Amino acid sequence: EFKPTDENTRFFTVPSTGAAMLLVKEIDRPNMGLTLDMGHMLMSGENPGQSIQMVGEKLYGIQLNDGYTRLAAEDGMMFGSIHPSIALETMYQLRQIGFSGHLYFDTFPQRTDPVKEAEYNIKRVKEFWMAVSKMGSSEVQRIASEHDAIGALELVNEALRR
Repeated sequence: EFKPTDENTRFFTVPSTGAAMLLVKEIDRPNMGLTLDMGHMLMSGENPGQSIQMVGEKLYGIQLNDGYTRLAAEDGMMFGSIHPSIALETMYQLRQIGFSGHLYFDTFPQRTDPVKEAEYNIKRVKEFWMAVSKMGSSEVQRIASEHDAIGALELVNEALRR
């Protein structure tokens, strides 16, 4: 798990999703894949959706959480609590790659009941998953091909209202 300010991993051989994929390709084994951590991708300045697309079928698991993206701050917030649009895109990209791996929650329930936090995380994943299922792929493709930022924001807002 790469972290840009952790003394144990800052100069690690695998400091990013891209470097991890190069390692997976170099090893070239059918049972070699990755588990990504959303909070760490955010801390490292990565776009989780882009990383998911990059990894594709080699994505075996994803740790779902959120955070403020400050360097050295591993917040471990509940999924979609800070960046709902990134959470929505994460679910969209997981659907796009046909993800069938494992979902984990890597959150820190220090001030909340851990069972309630886990239940909330599960509820949010289901809400985002359903919201994405209602988004038209052709509309997403059109917006992306036209680089339509306002259209993208409206699509996200509409999906999250449903």
